[in-house]
Amino acid sequence: MPHDVGLIILLAAGFGLALVFGFIAARLRLPPLIGYLIAGIIISPNTPGFVGDMKLANQLAELGVMFLMFGVGMHFSINDLLQVRRIALPGAILQITVATLLGIGVSMYWGWDFGAALIFGLSLSCASTVVLLKALGDRGLLDSVNGKIAVGWLLVEDLVMVLALVLLPAVAVLLGGQALHGTNPEQSIWVTIGLTLLKVTGFIAFMLIVGKRVVPMIMQFVARLGSRELFTLTVVAAAVSIAYGSYAVFGVSMALGAFFAGMVVKESDFSHRAEEETLPLREIFAILFFVSVGMLFDPSILLKEPHHILAVVAIIMIGKTLAAIALVLFFRYPLNTALTVGASLAQIGEFSFILATMGVALGLLTLEAQNLILAGALFSITLNSFVFSAIEPTQRWIRQRSHLARLLERSGDPLAMLPDEVDQEYLRDQVVIIGYGGVGRRITENLIAQDIKVVIAEENREIVEKLRAEGVAAVSGEATEPNVLIQAHIHHARLLVISPMDILDIHRIVDISKKLNPKIQVLICAESKEEAAVIREENIGEVFYAKEEMAKNMSHHILNQIELAHHPVGH
Repeated sequence: MPHDVGLIILLAAGFGLALVFGFIAARLRLPPLIGYLIAGIIISPNTPGFVGDMKLANQLAELGVMFLMFGVGMHFSINDLLQVRRIALPGAILQITVATLLGIGVSMYWGWDFGAALIFGLSLSCASTVVLLKALGDRGLLDSVNGKIAVGWLLVEDLVMVLALVLLPAVAVLLGGQALHGTNPEQSIWVTIGLTLLKVTGFIAFMLIVGKRVVPMIMQFVARLGSRELFTLTVVAAAVSIAYGSYAVFGVSMALGAFFAGMVVKESDFSHRAEEETLPLREIFAILFFVSVGMLFDPSILLKEPHHILAVVAIIMIGKTLAAIALVLFFRYPLNTALTVGASLAQIGEFSFILATMGVALGLLTLEAQNLILAGALFSITLNSFVFSAIEPTQRWIRQRSHLARLLERSGDPLAMLPDEVDQEYLRDQVVIIGYGGVGRRITENLIAQDIKVVIAEENREIVEKLRAEGVAAVSGEATEPNVLIQAHIHHARLLVISPMDILDIHRIVDISKKLNPKIQVLICAESKEEAAVIREENIGEVFYAKEEMAKNMSHHILNQIELAHHPVGH
């Protein structure tokens, strides 16, 4: 050929096969990234037929990592984490510890040394952000309490893995690996760790003091020009240049640089636009990343080491999941929350691949170990949707066995009962509000301002604790359970207000409430126009739909203004 077209051939083959197998995976109701991994396996040196250029694939993978970490940074929300910090922070750290110890124990039993076992265990302990958000989004759980706990849990996992990526090069020699190019292998390990932490601290300080101000200012300046492509270019340039600058100036990983670039962009007033404009590019590079990861996988390990693969899948899908379920129940959250969080974490993904690749580069992991991690990811991601489907049947099975349910559900939980300070006089003609989200909070504030008695039923224990500290009567639990409504004294309530939620849950709550209090009035906030129409047709309560109410209020205001214009005050 007249010139080198290796990159074009790799992109054509990679994208073409990723499209075909991604489509097949989606038709089978599996995450499309399974198809992207398979596309990479087909063009890898480990399978017959066309072989892609591995050097180019590795560079594209590096870009993919940068954009993946940039996306993680843009999705990272301190507020989301703070809402569930009391369960997500200790829960995620303990679950990572359990999964890592399981990985270390199994791999050392196989005869691996500690350094390889540690990276192997860490790789099995962290779930995929891409898979989790897709699974929760498909089931409408992202904005639920269960979804927020799972996402908060994953945010903590992401932070721990970012820290691991930063520290691994510094401790590689101590763990039996080799120093990265440009580092002094004879330097004291503590000096190396100290310098690494100093550089990372310097980089974080620079980003929080300078980057947090400069990047949003540049974005605002470019946005005023009204050029869509220049705005997109600004965001991409920020991601890539900060990622590379963190490596070149501060000596920290490009992955960490990209993560902080995402966090800085999120601080801008144009964060939603930045996320929307860069989404196609980020998804393209994410696909390239997963294809290049597939190219590293050797399918022959499925025949050579089937027992090892079974052990890996068991750690990911049984050990890690049971640990998460046990921890959520220990924090006295309902069984449904525990099962949802457990299912959310029953897979591994992009951080596992990044850790495994770094482990190989540092001479800590063998290619066999990397292949086991990739096999574990393939099987766990494929089976994750089935794990989610098993939540309801598992919950029914446990609750049918009352002795087991009593052990697992929250027994003697002070937050599941109203405190003794709430007198019986207060619990007459009160308004029971289900859910303290955006709608529930505003209604509660307005009613309390008018000295109207309210009792809140809310799943999030931290919100219940906060409400009680403010002197508001509140109980923790799922309102679809009769005990929660009984504790809210629904039988003496004047009104029941239900915040936006799943229509099946609305039916259960109304049915239980009317059995306990046949005269109770029910007000329901609908999530959509269609849902509002269904509830009105079924006549289970008075329905309010946000857009309808906004249109009524605006129309009322407009009519008042017209009336005032025609009949001014004083005339």
